[in-house]
Amino acid sequence: MTEPLAALSSAPVLARVERSGFVESVHHGMAVEVAADGSVTRAYGEVDAPTFPRSSNKPMQAVAMLRAGLDLDGELLALVCASHSGEDFHLEGVRRILASAGLAEGDLQNTPDYPYDDQARLAWLQAARPKAAIAQNCSGKHAGMLATCAAAGWDLATYRDPDHPLQQLMAETLGELAGEPVAATGIDGCGAPVMAISLAGVARAFGRLAAAADGTGEGRVRDAIRAFPEFLGGSRRDVTELIRGVDGLIAKDGAEAVYGVGLADGRGFAVKIVDGAQRARTPVMAALLRGTGVDESVLDEIGYVPVLGHGATVGTVVAQGI
Repeated sequence: MTEPLAALSSAPVLARVERSGFVESVHHGMAVEVAADGSVTRAYGEVDAPTFPRSSNKPMQAVAMLRAGLDLDGELLALVCASHSGEDFHLEGVRRILASAGLAEGDLQNTPDYPYDDQARLAWLQAARPKAAIAQNCSGKHAGMLATCAAAGWDLATYRDPDHPLQQLMAETLGELAGEPVAATGIDGCGAPVMAISLAGVARAFGRLAAAADGTGEGRVRDAIRAFPEFLGGSRRDVTELIRGVDGLIAKDGAEAVYGVGLADGRGFAVKIVDGAQRARTPVMAALLRGTGVDESVLDEIGYVPVLGHGATVGTVVAQGI
């Protein structure tokens, strides 16, 4: 397995930034497609190197929660998988998850923040509200973890500890779905553990979720994401539009420009932009999906990232080499 630094340093250019017909910047990255059997069919860069998928791990973590006794489906299960935008319906959903386990906002241990969505954040600031754990984009996952611990009879106060039974089960489940063991564990931005797998492992996991049998934990997560993508992302998020725009597709974005996608036939895809620039993530994923035969107008929408000059569009971020 290639070491992370070597993989990042040798990653090819997968996107360029054009301003007024001039190439201003480039973004190096890694991208991969896997078949339904988990074998790699296309690869750009060293996709067997471990990386932190960040929030792209959340759907697999939700599978672990269901295995431990979490009893949620529909929009609330999608919210457990979410990096939500902090809109009112997200916050109300988090409160519902907590209340279902006899818990409240004060039990959340994720990092207080403002809402992720620009409009929701502006309204929050105009109301002079301080940063809050429930407004932070990972509060759905943390509410789900707390509800899982309550159902399983596990300690609530230490649910973020990497040695906690829930975190151990999450590592085991992630490794199972990725087809490889977790390579490293760190601390995510929200304070919970984040577990490293390869980019190919991310793609395998998403393909397996998307093609899972009905009624399984994997199938329940898939169905929740498909039915309620606005709870996974938000009203104005590319991940929401991508799920809505391609039949049978599931997806999850992550910090540091990670994107995981699964198709109903079991194929999986993953992208990691080396410098963490989110602006390159969607054009590269759109190109990766087009290259495998997905032909939907939503790819034009999410793949179009304008470059502005004095408020006008003067260029775009363009995928290359895929």
